[in-house]
Amino acid sequence: MTNVNVYDVLKERGYVEQATHEEEIRELFGSEAVTFYIGFDPTADSLHVGHFIQVMVMMHMQRAGHRPIAIIGGGTAMVGDPSGKTDMRKMLTLEQINSNVESFKKQFSRFIKFSEKDALMINNADWLLPLNYVEFLRDIGRHFSVNRMLTAECFKNRLEKGLSFLEFNYMLMQSYDFLVLYKQHNCKLQLGGSDQWSNIVNGVDLIRRDMNGSAYGLTFKLLTTSEGKKMGKTESGAVWLDPEKTPPYDFYQYWRNVDDRDVENCLALLTFLPIEEVRRLGSFRDENINKAKEILAFEVTKLVHGENEALKAENAAKALFGSTDRDSESIPATEFSKSRFTDGLDILTLLIETGLTSSKGDGRRMIQRGGIYVEDTSVTDFTQVITLSDFTNGKLLLRKGKKIYHLVKLID
Repeated sequence: MTNVNVYDVLKERGYVEQATHEEEIRELFGSEAVTFYIGFDPTADSLHVGHFIQVMVMMHMQRAGHRPIAIIGGGTAMVGDPSGKTDMRKMLTLEQINSNVESFKKQFSRFIKFSEKDALMINNADWLLPLNYVEFLRDIGRHFSVNRMLTAECFKNRLEKGLSFLEFNYMLMQSYDFLVLYKQHNCKLQLGGSDQWSNIVNGVDLIRRDMNGSAYGLTFKLLTTSEGKKMGKTESGAVWLDPEKTPPYDFYQYWRNVDDRDVENCLALLTFLPIEEVRRLGSFRDENINKAKEILAFEVTKLVHGENEALKAENAAKALFGSTDRDSESIPATEFSKSRFTDGLDILTLLIETGLTSSKGDGRRMIQRGGIYVEDTSVTDFTQVITLSDFTNGKLLLRKGKKIYHLVKLID
């Protein structure tokens, strides 16, 4: 245990949104090593930057001597959390969920030290899938008021468009998770994003009703811009922690290009830089803020992908923006057979296949706005054809906007 209360650290860095019992939680952190949990439903095959806030909290807590439990929701993912959603989530097969569970396990192990003493990683399918439904309703469902559940934000937002009975069960299942962990691992605290408040409060209440036990809940701010929009989305989709889905260079560039107003918040939430340094960098203005953005991009990329990949991304960015010496090994690249360009490949198809645009319509709009470049020349013609003569040493550099680069490489 450290002398600094981790609650004060989390509050000072801007993580804390709501607490069920603020003073009691702070006292708990100061008096014992607390076992806590955060749940992650494996609805995709990778964590994304929205999850990374929760991962950062787990790392802060573990460094302070507390024990995280990462619950991977192999059971709850079969129902789907309605929180923060306007429509029902796409149903996944058991095979898809299990595959995603394995991906999550590998990613968590990069950030958290797991052992019986240090941290646990558990799949809630272990206790949810064998449940007898009638027994579950009698033992757990009797503690829940439907009237009260309907006032929860996660349900209220869905009532007009339709809320399935399947999803209505989700709150009971998540609350039951907390009860199981309280009984089996003395887990006294559940953490989550601010959209999980209703689910967490009901879990705390269930432990009180069923066990006459003391449990607590704490939610954290979602990662949003200064305008209140969720961060971690690009034109091509989510920013993933998996380097196969979002290459380290693209990951670095995402943070290098955040709005000036968001730099200090991102440094506080997504790095371990001392808070004094965060505030100093956040005070930079005009051109100096770019230095703070470079530090942000490097620090977050180092945490997620390791120092070597962060250095490669940083060097590639400096090479592209600072000189004509392009470090092509670190720039996202796609390989094409030479034969594709023998008779020429139209620019719109090339943009789609390299992932720079999502459709031909998207490509036309970017070209119309002057946002597509082949090497350093702006593309003005939708029908432009790229041929072998456009390549230098088997390479061709595409650019979208000011800062998004992609290398086309020829192979035989």
